Amino acid sequence: MFEQLGLIGCGLMGGSFALALKRAKLVKRVVGYSKSPSTTERARQLGVIDVAAPSALLAVSGADLVLVAVPVSASEATFKAIRHGVSSDTLVMDVGSTKGDVIEAARRGLQNQFSSFVPAHPIAGKEVAGVEHAEASLFDGRQVILTPTKTTLRSNVQRAAQLWTGIGAQVLTMTPQDHDSAFAAVSHLPHLLAFAFTNAVAEQPDGARFLGLAGPGFRDFTRIAASDPAVWRDILLANREQVLLQSQAFRTKLLELEALIAAGDAQALENTIADARRTRAQWRSPGN
Repeated sequence: MFEQLGLIGCGLMGGSFALALKRAKLVKRVVGYSKSPSTTERARQLGVIDVAAPSALLAVSGADLVLVAVPVSASEATFKAIRHGVSSDTLVMDVGSTKGDVIEAARRGLQNQFSSFVPAHPIAGKEVAGVEHAEASLFDGRQVILTPTKTTLRSNVQRAAQLWTGIGAQVLTMTPQDHDSAFAAVSHLPHLLAFAFTNAVAEQPDGARFLGLAGPGFRDFTRIAASDPAVWRDILLANREQVLLQSQAFRTKLLELEALIAAGDAQALENTIADARRTRAQWRSPGN
């Protein structure tokens, strides 16, 4: 059990983490801070945190566990703000969807305490943001990717793995580079496509009429287009190199399909669709 969680960012992810720890009885006290005082106060009213701190540094003061749950673009400033409250005995984690940039932000921000940081990415979430939507079961059966560096304390990696397992998650370890490459393909690119597709339909002269006729296919394909714009702006820019590589791979396959349609090659088109169908049928979402 941890004595105190210092929670920086009392939104959906941070709030759910705090609730999950409380449910599992893995923490005695949660002290939270958010940039917006109203968010921190709302988190206290909902029982997500026990104490609202007026600053990030005060939130981590005395904490043996720290979770940084802020937009990835705010990582370095946050790590700098809490540096003097982090000791060699503190386990520090994040929940960012990109890892290379966050690790470098932590290296610059935490400086001598960088070895206490265990980068983490829970593969969980909702399209809606805010502490009002936080729930203790958010990580149940979900994968959490840890991407420790060569200087990360091995004892902290073990503690982090035990903690996430203790709240119901499945823990995997990857290099930061492998993480960012993989999630550009299976997470970041799908969001990019959903944003582009939704705008492409909506901005046509008959877009409103088309949307009025849309059914389950449109709903399922565009579900993630409802995601937080600022969060996804930061993710796409932070992992731009890998996202653009995956976008190019998609363009190649799209052009191949367009060529088959233009040529009226029914058999080749059916074979290509069958390949996709087979891949999708064999895939099983982790946690489902």
